[in-house]
Formats: sequence, structure tokens, C-alpha cells
Amino acid sequence: MELSRFSLEGKVALVTGGSRGIGKATAIGFAKAGADVVVASRKLPELEKVADEIRGLGRRSLAVSAHVGRMEEIKSLVERVVAEFGKIDILVNNAGIGFWGPALDLEERAWDTVMNLNLKGLFFLSQAVARVMEEHGGGKIINVASVEGLRAEGKNSAYSISKAGVIMATEVMAQEWAQYNIRVNVIAPGFINTQLIASRWDVAPGNKEVVMKKIAMGRIAEPEEIVGAMIYLASDASSYVTGQTFVVDGGILIT
Repeated sequence: MELSRFSLEGKVALVTGGSRGIGKATAIGFAKAGADVVVASRKLPELEKVADEIRGLGRRSLAVSAHVGRMEEIKSLVERVVAEFGKIDILVNNAGIGFWGPALDLEERAWDTVMNLNLKGLFFLSQAVARVMEEHGGGKIINVASVEGLRAEGKNSAYSISKAGVIMATEVMAQEWAQYNIRVNVIAPGFINTQLIASRWDVAPGNKEVVMKKIAMGRIAEPEEIVGAMIYLASDASSYVTGQTFVVDGGILIT
């Protein structure tokens, strides 16, 4: 295979949750691979820093403040990207949230917050972007789930259920949208050094030692270690891949 098939030259990517963690690393990785990148999240100041870094790499970038758990903001986000760049070739649904604690203590408000962002927002943003992709001959959608959507770890119920839903949503979208040359896949990371996992260690410090014993490689990953899989799925190198779950977990599911 020619390495040129991994190039994202001439592509326009939209990355949600793009201000930090996996989203930021992916956005910068895409820019280095040749793409122009739109980053979206709720906090604009941090997004602008990422957009500036992308521009420093010689690529076009736009930072958009948007809450993808709100339908009206999904519509305006997609409209703004199309108005600025004319198309969307790649969508990375990375925005997500979780609440740590026993399932017996989970409140309805917390459940709704998680589901609206992690699953409902992901589906309807994908739907809106897929309509744009259909008009332009296809595209790539990459969803971010979790190993906790494949195996329950305990005390993370709404998050785990939402991520299991993301995996099924990926398969549904991949099956229905293949006819439009839209390929949809999902990455299920293990434990990554992000603010989300740091907040988990804060409320349950003993959980970190429990988790570390389950990881075959004996460490958590840095966000940049997810980028290789992202570029593969976003590029022509994965032209015959759709509806698949790519686990990047340091071996936690084999222990």
C-alpha cells in the first residue's frame, strides 16, 4: 500500500470535543496529515488555541462554540462549517461526558445529560453531516466509544450504556449509509490520560490502582496514541472498512 493513501490532503474534518484530550490530538494529527479542521466544543477560548495551532501548521481552521447535545446547535454548527468550507469529508464524534458512582444512586438528570451528549447528539450530528456527505459523494464518520461500552467496569453506568449505544449506532449508520459511500466506524479507547479520567481518579482514587492492574501494558495511554487509528479510518487507507469497532486499549480486554 502506498503511504499516500493515508494523506488527508484536500479534506475538511469536523472534530467535536476538540479543545482537549483525544479531540485536540486528533484535530492536530489531521492537520499534519493535510486536512483543514473545524474544532467544536462548548468553550471557545480553549478551542481558539487549538485552531491557532492548526493554522500554524499551514492548514485552515475554524473554532465553533457548540453544544452537540442541543438540536438547534447541531444545525447551526453544520451550516457554519458548510458555509465556510463548502463540504465536510470527515466527522469525528468525540464529545462526551460521564458521571462516576453506583447505578443505584444515578439520578434522572445525570442520565439525560449523558445520553443527550454521548448518544443523541452523536446520532443527530452524524445524520446532519451525512446529508452533506451524500451531496458530495461520500465521507468518513468516526465515533468515539470506550472499552466500557464493550465490558462493564462498574460504577459508570450511564456512560457505559451510552457507549454501548454508540457502537450499535455506528453499525446502523454504516449499514444504511454505505450506499452513499459514507463509511462509519468506531474507536473504543481504553483508559486515556484526559481530564475525564482525571476527574474519575479524583472522586474514586482507589479505582486507578484497580484499573492499572487490568491493563496488559501496565499504563494508560496519551491522547496522541489514538491518532494513528483516527488517520487510518479517516483516510483512503480504510476504503473497504465500515461498521467496525477498533479497540485501542493497551490490552485491558484480554486480561
